[in-house]
Amino acid sequence: MIKLRSKMFLRGSSKVNSGRASGGGAAEKGSFRVAEEIKWELRPGGMLVQKRDNGGSVGEGMITIRVTTVSEWHDISIESTSTFGELKMILSLVTNLEPREQRVLFKGKEREDGEYLHMVGVRDKDKVLLLEDPAIKEKKLHGMVARGQAIGTTYRTISV
Repeated sequence: MIKLRSKMFLRGSSKVNSGRASGGGAAEKGSFRVAEEIKWELRPGGMLVQKRDNGGSVGEGMITIRVTTVSEWHDISIESTSTFGELKMILSLVTNLEPREQRVLFKGKEREDGEYLHMVGVRDKDKVLLLEDPAIKEKKLHGMVARGQAIGTTYRTISV
């Protein structure tokens, strides 16, 4: 997050409420006052926006996500500004599924690795569904994919 310093200028309340037009530019200069400092933040997409002041707002701090699979669930603590790809990396340590084998769904939609949790709306104590990729699961069942073996590698049987 980047903090930029700037000043916000407002007209004096007496000029706004009275509804009278001022006589000249010199009189108006004196009616401006400094209200407060504006805080800015840089969003992941590169957009510079004014920071909201909601206390612990969305997009800050650690959140706990409950990740459910078909037969079990895991509570994962992660930064709310992390991506789904980073979540998959953490889940690979817990579930022994490689990130490319995982399909993560939130609010009924599969999420891409580059999407940010807070931008999609994932909050503290939300649930995320983890499924194994059906294509890779089927290849595993047929014995085509073994750990450390590249897909499509052919082997010849040698008899002695």
